[in-house]
Amino acid sequence: MLKKLVLFDIDGTLLTVNSINRRVLMDALREVYGTEGSAGTHNFAGKMDSVIIYEVLQNAGLSDASIAEKFDKAKETYIEMFRMQAKHTDILVMEGIRELLDKLSASSEVMIGLLTGNFEGSGRHKLLLPDINHYFSFGAFADDAASRNELPQVAVDKAYQLTGEKFSEQNIVIIGDTEHDIACARAVNAKSIAVATGLYSSTELKKHNPHILYENLTATDSVISEILQSSIN
Repeated sequence: MLKKLVLFDIDGTLLTVNSINRRVLMDALREVYGTEGSAGTHNFAGKMDSVIIYEVLQNAGLSDASIAEKFDKAKETYIEMFRMQAKHTDILVMEGIRELLDKLSASSEVMIGLLTGNFEGSGRHKLLLPDINHYFSFGAFADDAASRNELPQVAVDKAYQLTGEKFSEQNIVIIGDTEHDIACARAVNAKSIAVATGLYSSTELKKHNPHILYENLTATDSVISEILQSSIN
């Protein structure tokens, strides 16, 4: 019987992508809007791809209406360019992730999915390149909602469609590397497991009060034990 719905962030949690991700987004925005805005220096960590596009272009003085007019084209261009240009050598899977996913996917008590700010087209490609996409039968992506805090419910609904299981808030675990993942879990009273493998140090993450904090996810049995615990106190 499934007991827990475990939702993983992608960038900084499952894997890291080298500078190609930022370069491709800049190229796509220049092609569509004639400017990359502040994409060269903007902090992407934990943010929705859709939000990033708006923020970097707003910083260049574009109005929301101007951004919205060409948004779908910019999204399509970015995803297409990323799929064409990104190679497996651009991706590094975080230490301990393959072992953790192997054990979780073999457990009858756990269902694993994605909760990420990535668009699905580019996010799935990031997982395909190092061959970890098959672990995730579903996910909640930037395509699915306007804000990250709406994504847990999207994931719950998709899990229900697949399994008929309606996961309650105390049975949801969100694993991520930024304050946004912690806030997202808090918004739905889910358990947050923070991991300091992205741009945020453990000291920075601790300030946002995750339920559990790891330096990395190499302690497979400990992580699984925390996932399966009923209490989030």
